[in-house]
Amino acid sequence: MSRRMRMWVLATGGLAVAALLVAGYVRLPHFGGAVHPYGDRAVAAALTRHTANVISSVNFDLRAFDTLGEETILFGAVLGTVVLLRQTRDEREVPPAPAEVAPPVRRYALIMLPVALLSGLYVVAHGQLSPGGGFQGGVVVATALHLLYIGADYRALEKIRPVGMYEVGDAAGEAAYLILGVAGLLGGSAFLANTLLPYGTFNTLASGRTVPLLNAAVGMEVACAVVVLLARFLDQAVEIEEDNGSAKGQGT
Repeated sequence: MSRRMRMWVLATGGLAVAALLVAGYVRLPHFGGAVHPYGDRAVAAALTRHTANVISSVNFDLRAFDTLGEETILFGAVLGTVVLLRQTRDEREVPPAPAEVAPPVRRYALIMLPVALLSGLYVVAHGQLSPGGGFQGGVVVATALHLLYIGADYRALEKIRPVGMYEVGDAAGEAAYLILGVAGLLGGSAFLANTLLPYGTFNTLASGRTVPLLNAAVGMEVACAVVVLLARFLDQAVEIEEDNGSAKGQGT
């Protein structure tokens, strides 16, 4: 295909997308108005299925298939990072030397580690009840673990961060989301349809049918994915050296 033909194909596709955007825009409700049909339907659906947090109802019920796509993007990014940053033949691992950490920094990091970890788990567990959820809580949990790197050293972080286990957790979180989707099909409904479980008592952890389960699967996948991502980059910065002895990066 010639360059001119490719430009024509690009222009045709661009015009088609622009036409769809314009068609959608002219039918949107007025900004700031009291009537919003989409918001009204989302709130009604969340209340019907006993999900107190409407955002989580949208993410894990009304558009759960879109959320699967977002989760899969992160899963693919982790997979690509693992492949690209794998140790090559001309590289070797060198255990990092212990680093001096200022006592105030050490105290702050070690005190905040359990606080941040519990906060992240709380955000994940209460995603269907209050602001937050699996994406936000998963990032907090993964970040909390790395406070040990700040408060102690890289070797201490490695002891609580077996990368292989977190790689399995990343895949398990992605698989759990897919399994819950297939369960909807086996139950005689649609993929990821929120029809399998009882509604539960409104505003409790067991409410929302499959919303808390999907939220927990995302939390697990995101937390493990961020840990694996940071592990691969930190390994390159701290432990990996070229065979000629030159360090590729510096770290504590």
